[in-house]
Amino acid sequence: MDKVSRILVHICKERAAPQRAHFVQSVTGHFSDGGADLVEVSCSLEKNQFIVYRPDQGRGIPLKRPAFCPIKHLSVTEVAAIPLDIQQRGIDVGVAIILQTANEKVLLTRRAKELRIFPNVWVPPGGHLEPDETLLDAGLRELKEETGLKLEPEEVSPKILGLWESVYPPMLSSGVPQRHHVVVYMLLHSSLSHLQVQASLSPSPAEVSACLWADSRLVRAIVSAVDGEDAEVRVDGVPSSVSVWQVSSDGALSDASLPLAVFISRAPISGPDVERVSTGTKFALELWLKTLETPDP
Repeated sequence: MDKVSRILVHICKERAAPQRAHFVQSVTGHFSDGGADLVEVSCSLEKNQFIVYRPDQGRGIPLKRPAFCPIKHLSVTEVAAIPLDIQQRGIDVGVAIILQTANEKVLLTRRAKELRIFPNVWVPPGGHLEPDETLLDAGLRELKEETGLKLEPEEVSPKILGLWESVYPPMLSSGVPQRHHVVVYMLLHSSLSHLQVQASLSPSPAEVSACLWADSRLVRAIVSAVDGEDAEVRVDGVPSSVSVWQVSSDGALSDASLPLAVFISRAPISGPDVERVSTGTKFALELWLKTLETPDP
């Protein structure tokens, strides 16, 4: 069943045929020299295989893992503790949409607290890639399923911002890995303002418990709270509360606010997780800020 229903990461070594990546294998580590956590790669989707390989020439796409990536730090004993059915899963592929409005705001959603993976964590809309979909098709489908926003492929100019190697739980202190993904962050531009887009927003309460339109000032504060580090967070000029849209159990939206502290919280080293912006989302938002500084010609 897995081979039919799931698209998995494959790694291409030099010019050899792509090989399925192992669950306990770090894709970033495979392409890094000296254990770097950030590398440049190329990727393609062929015959329901997501293939990652070294770029032939010029710059590739950034692929990153956190310094605390559980796969990176697994010991032999910890690998043995991972159930065999999980070890045989391979590495799944997800697509997340950074939707930028005409007035340069991006949509973030808070995952429902009932979800098994990263509950109550803020992320862009996204989900698994399904068989015979393109990356854009998957992103647009997930965007519609989670938020009710329907965009047509011809209306957008997609750009892959980067790839993120995501593991759950996010730290070994919370247990051995249960899920392993490579998430493709894709930037889409809307010709509408966030208020115009907001009129069509109809989130699924099974997936989303709140929504937020974040501007570059808030995003800079968010990305300055680097997970795994204790450097000072830059909040210059950012209000102490953030306007959000709460999603009720019947899907109704209500205006609310949350403390800025929620969005600049870091992933806890131990103990239960907290409401925060996911580490991978911070990576994608940092890449998004760079596009504002150096827009495409």
